[in-house]
Amino acid sequence: MTATDRSIELINAAAQAAADKLAHDIIAYDVSDVLSITDAFLLASAPSDRQVKSIVDEIEERLNKDLGAKPVRREGDREARWVLLDYVDIVVHVQHSEERVFYALERLWKDCPEIDLPEEATATRGKAAAHADATAGDQDGELL
Repeated sequence: MTATDRSIELINAAAQAAADKLAHDIIAYDVSDVLSITDAFLLASAPSDRQVKSIVDEIEERLNKDLGAKPVRREGDREARWVLLDYVDIVVHVQHSEERVFYALERLWKDCPEIDLPEEATATRGKAAAHADATAGDQDGELL
């Protein structure tokens, strides 16, 4: 079994929305062969709680406006460290960069096929590490 065309359409729209809000390390997995509850997962991260919330809001607005899709569940909104949007066909995880490293969802789903995403979304790969390096350099300078 593979992800449906509708799931792929939702994943691509969500990935593009996340990229437009400068999400980091956007990746999607077809989990339809290992889970019966959904077809695909989209993972994205951001360096701040505020940006996590902004990305989630943009994804939700874009999927509703462009595709008529509304999440059946939204979790983690209060802390905005890891927000989950459940659209039944897909599940979107937007995590603060620290949670992304700690929970490493990619390790759990690495055996599942990756879903091709829009170019703007794939261009975000490695941005979390680059941001962390730049931030560490700034913090080191402040300590001197």
